[in-house]
Amino acid sequence: MALRLPEEMGGDNPGPNPEQLFAAGYAACFHGALSMLARRHLLDPEHITVEATVAFGRDPADGGYEPHADLVVSWPGVESEKAAPLLAQATALCPYAKMTRQGIPATISLAS
Repeated sequence: MALRLPEEMGGDNPGPNPEQLFAAGYAACFHGALSMLARRHLLDPEHITVEATVAFGRDPADGGYEPHADLVVSWPGVESEKAAPLLAQATALCPYAKMTRQGIPATISLAS
């Protein structure tokens, strides 16, 4: 896949870029976690949608780039009093949400 430089980093092509791919993965993972919890609570997950936005800002610590992610969940027909606790549980269950809170172990090496 040919990736493009994000606009925030001076790119002039609208995509795809790594931030869009991360946003898609994050939204899909969170959707899966919330859907599983909904079924466990005998709620219909069919109409759940998760919209993710990932963008770069400046890291005040070093002036470099820092990603920022926002998820917006829509669940028509389910009262917020029922949905809110499940969103909190999905946040604890979703590996992408955990990664954005805690970071992940990572290694970077040069192939020989």
